[in-house]
Amino acid sequence: MNIITRQIIVGTGLALALFLLVCGSVFFVFPLRDLRELWERNVLDIPFILFVPSVSIAAGILFGMMSGVYWKKQFQSVDDLLHQLEESRPLELDRALPEELTVITKRVANIQRQITEQTKLSQRIVKEAAEDHENRMQEIIFEERNRLARELHDSVSQQLFAASMLMSAITEAKPASDDRETNQLKMVESMIHQSQLEMRALLLHLRPVALKGKTLQEGVKELLLELKQKVTMDIEWKMEDFPVDKGIEDHLFRILQESVSNTLRHAKASQLEVFLVKRDGYIILRVSDDGVGFNQDENKAGSYGLQNMYERAREIGGNLKIISLPNQGTRLEVKIPNLMDGE
Repeated sequence: MNIITRQIIVGTGLALALFLLVCGSVFFVFPLRDLRELWERNVLDIPFILFVPSVSIAAGILFGMMSGVYWKKQFQSVDDLLHQLEESRPLELDRALPEELTVITKRVANIQRQITEQTKLSQRIVKEAAEDHENRMQEIIFEERNRLARELHDSVSQQLFAASMLMSAITEAKPASDDRETNQLKMVESMIHQSQLEMRALLLHLRPVALKGKTLQEGVKELLLELKQKVTMDIEWKMEDFPVDKGIEDHLFRILQESVSNTLRHAKASQLEVFLVKRDGYIILRVSDDGVGFNQDENKAGSYGLQNMYERAREIGGNLKIISLPNQGTRLEVKIPNLMDGE
């Protein structure tokens, strides 16, 4: 039962109660000689017994309807404020609000300020953690590449060089009459020489160099290009160029990886679309496919991958929504409030 219906019923009940009270008082002071007078006495050519209750009921309905509409607007204003708070949107406090909502409005504004500050703090913590993790990983990789390069150069590379020199000496000392054995030795020497070239290329690749971090857009593009070369799925993407905090980049990229992994493992899709844009102060990542979909009520609670994506979105103050229907594909959308540079 909505509030308008409830107020109409309450107003009608109060009107009838007031009617009975007034009639009782009047009849107590001025007793009726005969009950037929209620029917015979007219008001505006309508019998008294019909006119007065009808007017009372109509007045009660009108009062209840006006009261219901008024309170519905009041509750709608509260609902609008809470919806803006839920969507992390700025509160529209410039419009005229009912006086009764002043206290509620102030409290909702205070809650939004606290949530905003908490989101900023959470994003800053995630950013610092991601930067610290990346620095430690880069240092470990740097040291490991150095160690591998030294060991390969000091052992395998030197042995290949020695084998190459030995095969050259054997080939030169071999009589020219035995062409078959000479050709086999030259083939072995050529293989050793080719292995040397590949080892030099590997050592060059392992040479310590500064690892340049990629942006979110570059990482997504590289991931999708690599995926496109390995699978037959039709993959399309649209990305806008804008700066993103390191912590948000890491979480969004992990969410994308998890989503693409789920698509490859479960969706049986022929098409995958990825969008990364910035709209109205939000960073939006959307991944959709045309696969078999799934029943969200059955899979959401028991899927570790989905739970992990929801947690990552919440850690950076965002919302993650998944829409999936059996045999109609799946769409995942992440909206993150962009608080860089005071936005």
